[in-house]
Amino acid sequence: MINSTQVSYFTLGAYFDIGTFEYVSFVVIMSLYMLIVLANLLLIVVICRNRSLHEPMYLFLCSLCVSELYGSTGLFPLLLVQILSDVHTVPAPLCFLQIFCVYSYANVEFCNLAVMSYDRYLAICFPLQYNTLMTSDKVAVLIALTWLYPFLAITVLISLSASLTLCGNIINKVYCNNYSIVKLACFNTTVNNMYGMAYTFATICVVIFILYTYTKILQVCFCGSKQTRQKAVSTCTPHLASLLNFSFGAFFEIVSSRFDMKHVPYMCRVFLSLYWLTCQPLFNPVLYGLNLTKIRILCKSLIFGKM
Repeated sequence: MINSTQVSYFTLGAYFDIGTFEYVSFVVIMSLYMLIVLANLLLIVVICRNRSLHEPMYLFLCSLCVSELYGSTGLFPLLLVQILSDVHTVPAPLCFLQIFCVYSYANVEFCNLAVMSYDRYLAICFPLQYNTLMTSDKVAVLIALTWLYPFLAITVLISLSASLTLCGNIINKVYCNNYSIVKLACFNTTVNNMYGMAYTFATICVVIFILYTYTKILQVCFCGSKQTRQKAVSTCTPHLASLLNFSFGAFFEIVSSRFDMKHVPYMCRVFLSLYWLTCQPLFNPVLYGLNLTKIRILCKSLIFGKM
């Protein structure tokens, strides 16, 4: 029996020997990480530098880009170290820190998408009252809640997991995972499971709220003019695509953690477990950069100089 306070390290059991391909994998993942950092930093700089973009929609987008940088930094550095390492162990404090970063990132992502959908809902369904309903103070409060709520929720989650008495230290993942640690517990984990269910239910409620706002937006689009429909499509398509992409990855991660997925090829399981943490941070800046005309023009101006 190993008490969690005595566990000095966890072993990531999902890695396997890929020989010389480890260097290729390292270069590919390092390149992906650099692309993510550069793409998100570009959008953040463009939005911060241009006063014409200091509007709620772009400020929420800036918050989304910051969360992508935060989540990527919580995953990639440790992942790159593990790829080149022969012994895939992680110190317990660092493992819990990674869990905090990854899980809080996921919540911040959903909360960001929720406030962005709410902003579009007000802009399209209540265009005349929009400036009154979405004030600068309200924007600041929404962004603060987007970050504070996930941090508090995950702090409680980590505290419950860190206090467990463990009977092992092998995590069958390529990164630290909270549910994998809970499964190592020797005794009753009812409190952890109840809090985990409440945490999952709260996340589902956020997703339902997002879908509700888009349902209302679609109702307005079908009843409105051609110009209204075009505005809705141009501004809402990136948000909806981002939500579907992230929800798919998060859903598979939850399913693979809780159910037997041995019938799925091993490499496919590893790829899909990393999908929501690697593709979403690159997907968002590319998607918004290409779809939002203002962002696209200003990005070109910043990179190639004013035309």
